Amino acid sequence: MINKEEELNPLIPASSGQGIDAATKRGRIQMILLLLVCAAPVIVSYFTFYVIKPSGGKTNIGELVYPVQPAPIEALSPSLQGKWTMLIARPSAECKVGQDACVSLLYLMRQVRIAMGRESQRVQLVWLVTDDGVVDSELEKAYDKEVAGFTILRLPKELKQREQIKQWLDADGSGSAIHLLDPRADRMMRFKTDQGVPDFKKVSKDLEKLLKWNATGKAN
Repeated sequence: MINKEEELNPLIPASSGQGIDAATKRGRIQMILLLLVCAAPVIVSYFTFYVIKPSGGKTNIGELVYPVQPAPIEALSPSLQGKWTMLIARPSAECKVGQDACVSLLYLMRQVRIAMGRESQRVQLVWLVTDDGVVDSELEKAYDKEVAGFTILRLPKELKQREQIKQWLDADGSGSAIHLLDPRADRMMRFKTDQGVPDFKKVSKDLEKLLKWNATGKAN
């Protein structure tokens, strides 16, 4: 008696068709397993930080932002995506040689990045200049991309975009903080600066922990 499969495929024996079906199923299962293996580091790290939260949700000094707050990258810069980003927003008028309140924060960020050792290439530093003044030439040289890993950005000229960025910066009243963005450009942690320069060791520990638990972020 001829089954339907043989009627539709007279040149392919039924056993061959069954073999093809089995191979297809195995291929699909292998593909799913491969995808799970590739995604596992990201899934585990985000689940750990956003759901379980290591040590009961405690960090050394950083304040976890939950839910995360996506940066307005179209108004800021696409360069915020792809790496872990430490971002500080300060006017050039307040950040000059001799004005330690701001310069000390830039120095802290540079030293924290250096402390990450091999992982430092996964971290970028951004100084968002919030006025139209000229950046101090000595600071610009000391905190450039090649020497210190800094990118100096300015607010866009377009008023709507400027307001969008300011609203994002000042969410929760923490515009003066050092903002930590994940590689998707979502703000997920902040280090407050209203009590002075944050503790170097504690900031370093928080960033080190994040890089350890989350493998995302390009190294170059």
